[in-house]
Amino acid sequence: MTIQDEKVVSLTYTLLVDGEVKDQATEEQPLEFIYGLGYLLPKFEEYLLDKTVGDTFEFVLSPEEGYGVYDEKAVIELPKHIFEIDGKIQEHLLVVGQVIPMMNQAGGVIPGKVVEVKPESVKMDFNPELAGKELHFSGKVIGIRDATEKELTDGLHGERAACTHDCSSCGGGCGN
Repeated sequence: MTIQDEKVVSLTYTLLVDGEVKDQATEEQPLEFIYGLGYLLPKFEEYLLDKTVGDTFEFVLSPEEGYGVYDEKAVIELPKHIFEIDGKIQEHLLVVGQVIPMMNQAGGVIPGKVVEVKPESVKMDFNPELAGKELHFSGKVIGIRDATEKELTDGLHGERAACTHDCSSCGGGCGN
């Protein structure tokens, strides 16, 4: 059996960024996903197409193929008062390096990293953590099987069952 659309794929991988291990899936805890439903970066999936159990892989994704180029416009200075709850600024959250879930204009949650705290404002970076980085992947395919109808409808772990909109607009992984 080869990796194709609507197959459940299990694999190990190591992700190196700037020579450092950023993420890893092992044989004991593999990455499992349904191929072709938009769960992973498109170019990542493309490199796995037609592989079989036991095949190894190694490839590099450019920033454009990964999480995009770093966007200086995604670094924003926000007024400190928006971090108030019940009239009190949550100073314990406002620490350089802290990632805070924020709501965007569309009502979605987007992580922002505190870059600088000033007396009246907070500078936050809303770029994905790996924006602007080359992603070096290596790993091995350890399992392939047909997805069940329930998995195709609800997702491998039920994540699509909780979806409240047409997933064709978000790619189907239902992170909205």
